[in-house]
Formats: sequence, structure tokens, C-alpha cells
Amino acid sequence: MPFKSLYSDLDIPEVNLLTYLFPPGSTPSDDPIWIDSKEPEKSLSSKQLLQLSKRLACGLEKLNIAIGEVIMIYSPNHIFVPVSYFAIVGAGFAFSAANPVYTLSGKHSSFLCIISRVILAHPSMLKTAIAAAAKSGFPKNRIFQFSDDEDATFTGIKDWRTIMGSVEEGEGYSWAKFTPEQSLKTTATINYSSGTTGLPKGVCVSHYNLIANVEQAIFMKYLHKPFTFKNRPVERWIGFLPLYHAYGQLYTIIMAAKLQIPVFIMKQFIYRDFLASIQKFKITHLQVAPPILVMLNKRPETTVYDISSVTDILCGAAPLSKELQNDVSTRFHVQINQGWGMTELTCGAIQVPGGINDRTGSVGQLDPNCEVKLLDDDGREVGVAQPGELYIRGPNVCLRYWNNEVATKQSISPDNWLRTGDIAVYDKKGYFWIVDRKKELIKVNGLQVAPAELEAVLLEHEHVADAAVVGITLYCIPRRLKHDEEWPRAYIALQDIAKGITKPADIEEWIKHRVAKHKWLVGGVTFVDEWEDTAEDDERMGEGRCRNPREED
Repeated sequence: MPFKSLYSDLDIPEVNLLTYLFPPGSTPSDDPIWIDSKEPEKSLSSKQLLQLSKRLACGLEKLNIAIGEVIMIYSPNHIFVPVSYFAIVGAGFAFSAANPVYTLSGKHSSFLCIISRVILAHPSMLKTAIAAAAKSGFPKNRIFQFSDDEDATFTGIKDWRTIMGSVEEGEGYSWAKFTPEQSLKTTATINYSSGTTGLPKGVCVSHYNLIANVEQAIFMKYLHKPFTFKNRPVERWIGFLPLYHAYGQLYTIIMAAKLQIPVFIMKQFIYRDFLASIQKFKITHLQVAPPILVMLNKRPETTVYDISSVTDILCGAAPLSKELQNDVSTRFHVQINQGWGMTELTCGAIQVPGGINDRTGSVGQLDPNCEVKLLDDDGREVGVAQPGELYIRGPNVCLRYWNNEVATKQSISPDNWLRTGDIAVYDKKGYFWIVDRKKELIKVNGLQVAPAELEAVLLEHEHVADAAVVGITLYCIPRRLKHDEEWPRAYIALQDIAKGITKPADIEEWIKHRVAKHKWLVGGVTFVDEWEDTAEDDERMGEGRCRNPREED
């Protein structure tokens, strides 16, 4: 039998996301919510955001865009990204966003234009957007420059404000009214999952999915510290998570609006600026991925700033070892709770409830309205304390993959079970531990090696900022090396102070004293700034240092 959430089901409104966030008859606040961390005098209140969002929605409708069609944002973070998000979603269109680091030469370049009817591109990225448009036949007059600067800076491309409706039109505008079925079926966002080959898969998330996940996240966050507007806890967030990603969208845009929590938005993540903002604005809560905890624990700049205002950290998006979690928690006297999710789950589905001091490395308990089953390699359900692939069902499971029926059928069953590919263990108290990724297991001499485990160990090295481990096949055949044997290879981003000093061989030798022999990095160590494409290409091509892995036997 599936494992069900320990908590009673929540009542999930079946409406337009904007109707949920700003119900008819409610009075939007004048308090600043979205604030520029560099120039805090630049900010938006809920009232200002709604006025601008309605005007933009009105203008977009005049471009004859149909319900469900996609508008692409290609921009770094700034305070008007939430405006575009609410305008697009509230009008019934689909919001999508591209990673600002995509270049024309990359495999994602033309993806900007494949599904979009309109592109809002930051001036610094317009050259790439225009070139990608020309390459794919996308009309140039459907590209608008999109920044927080009122002065257009790119000649020949209109500013996004030129398509906005008038103040009067905005005041008279109403969000699209949805029936319950429309709430469940209308795509609100298309974010991208990290596939191992080809273009990323667009994950279609409905209004109902978003509302459900916000309700779930709020319930779990304040389970032991109930949130009320009359007796609200003081919270200040920092919005450095990328707003092209589901994690950033859920917290920096949607939850900040729902809970009216001020969030200081960073246009670019620079570690010193991050620390300075925490100190200056007395940030209380952080939503992070593990590399941020690595920086807090290892970077010397950390000691220069006062970050004692931080009381709680939510960490998700990648595996986090309990050792790193507890080191940071102890050092900074801060509560760190883990969570687990996927783009296909809108954002999250499992997390340690707020107020619980878990030091076991668990990713937490199942959100309300969700259920899980764990299956072994033969498709049989396993019980408590037994590892199995995690399948999950709930109101936050996405609709489908965009224009990819095959991938949808492979991942989502007709009765809405999502196959996650994660291997998990469940205990009697309802806590989960993610122990590996099924498709990423590396087989070394018949023994399984979990990349997540090696990555967690590598993050303990004082010179490692981040790490990714893949299995590679060494196709050359030196003496005593069998054909097609697989070995772990690490792609490592070094701390700045270690660049030019630490060598790959240093890392290889270091890890030998910490893991079993079949887990050694026989496939080698490569230093990179980022490994998204490099690791995938090497995994497919098997281009590795060709040496005998047993020569040290």
C-alpha cells in the first residue's frame, strides 16, 4: 500500500492563481515587497505590482495571444520579473523563462523561440535573442527589451512598457475567471527539467498545481509556528534564486505575494554582495541549494559579515549531506531544514516541517494531499526502511511535458503517479531519505556507486565549491582493463583561493582515504566552472583519461 501524508488533506482552491493571491474585494498593500538589493529605493508594493501587471496583461491581450500560449522571459533577476509573471499567468497565458547563460552556440539557443509568441529579453541578452530569432524564423517585432531601467538601451527593439495598457485600462482590467476544470487544466508556467540528452523538457504546470504547492509549502513551513497576519513572525528574505527556476518562482514571487514578506532581489549572485545584503537588511530566512552552505562553511569572506539575523534555512534542489548541514547549523546557530522536490512536482513535495530540528539528513515528511510508493527493480512495493524508486501522486504533479507525449507517458501514469527516478528510504515516523538517483547509478565491477554519495563527500574538501559525479566508460583497452567497464569521474568547481594550486591528482588521492576502493575516482577529475554540458557529453562519448584503474592494486 502507498505511504500517505501524515497530515490531513488541505482544501485547494480551484481558481486562477491571481484570484487566489488577490481575492476580489481584498485591498493590496502599499508596503514594499519586491526590493532591489543594490538600490533599495527601487521597490514594488503589492498594489503597484498589481497595477503594472494588469496593464501589461491588457497590452499582451492586444497582441492576439491565445489562452495557453507562451511568453518567454530571457533576463536576470530584477523587480519587474514578478510583474511579468503575474501579468502572463493571470491573463491565462503561460509564463516561461530561459536561463540567462544560454548562448547562440549552445544547444538551447533556438529553444527561446520554439514555443514562444513573445519574448521579453534583457538588453544585455538581446543580441542572443535576436540571433536565435533569425535562426528559427521568429518575428523580430515580437521581441521587447525587458529591464528595470525606464530608458531603452538597445536600438531598434521596443521597450516592454510600450505594449502596456493605459492606467485607466489597468484599473478596469479583471483576471481571467476560471472554472474548476480550467484551473486544473490551464498551463500557468513551463519550466524546464534537467534531462541527460537533447533539449530540456518543458514541464507544464497548471494554476491548480501552483496553488496546491503554495498551500502545501505554507502548511509545512509554519506547522509548528503558525502564521497569521495579526500575529505574523518578522521575516525578510533575499531573492537570489534564479527566477527562471521553479524554486525561485515559488518563493520569491508567489509566496512573497501570498504572505506579504519583503524579499530583496539580487540581479546577480555575488557571494560578498549576498553576505552584505544579509547584514544590511537583517535577512531572517534563506532558501538555498547546497553550494550556498558550502560557501558559508568554507569561504573566508563569511567571517567578515554579520549574518546572525538568519534564523532559518531551507535547503533543496540537490543532495545535502547531514555532515555539511550540521556543521553550518552548529557554526551559525541556525535551523536548517531539508526539502525535496522536482520541476515536475511544481517545486516541492517533501520537507522537514518548520520548527523541527532534524540532524539526520532526512529530506522530511510528505506534504499534505500526497502519497508515495517505493518500488524495487522488479516493480514490487517495498516497506519501511527498504530502498525503492520513489513514485508520487498529488495535486502538485504537473500536467505533462510540453509537446512530448512519449516522455509524458514514460514519467506520468494514467492515474497520475509520477516516476521520479530517485531512490528513497522511509521510516516509521514518516521521514524520507533520498539515497540515490536510479538512472545515475554507476556499476563498478558489478558494485553500485551512488554519485550523490561521492558528491557529498567531495563537498567536504576545503577547496571544493561544488561537484558533480558521472559514470564514464573508458573505450581504450590497456592491459588488464576489460572493455566497457564504467568508472566514476568528478567535475569540480574549485574555491577561488584553490585555483592554480589544487591539482586533480590531489582530489583523487584525498578521496581514497574516505570511500571504498570501488568508489575511487578512476575516471578522473576535471576542473570546470560549470559542468552541465561537459559532464553529459563525456558520459555519452566516454572520453576519459585512459589508464589502468588497477595499476595501484
